[in-house]
Amino acid sequence: MKNTDKQKQHIEKRIEELRARMKKISDTLDEPADADLEDQAIELEDDEVLESVGRASQRELMLLEDALQRIANDNYGDCEKCGIEISETRLAAVPFARLCQTCASKQSR
Repeated sequence: MKNTDKQKQHIEKRIEELRARMKKISDTLDEPADADLEDQAIELEDDEVLESVGRASQRELMLLEDALQRIANDNYGDCEKCGIEISETRLAAVPFARLCQTCASKQSR
């Protein structure tokens, strides 16, 4: 059985950060629009950026929650393609990685 405590703590911390970010985005998007038309145009552009950041955060959150499930199932850190153990360096950089560096490189070609 692998020791995944460190990765689990890292993932849980990142999930907390993402949820806090998404709450701030939601609160900002719920603010009433400015009365000035020029300010409304700027706010609309800002809202589009915030929505994009929110979607990216939601996607990362789902990937991290999936990684926690793999930890619970004791198959976290195993490459889904070749079965070898994914390096700690890769998991530190991409905690939701499902493929080792070699398989990920082959897949992106």
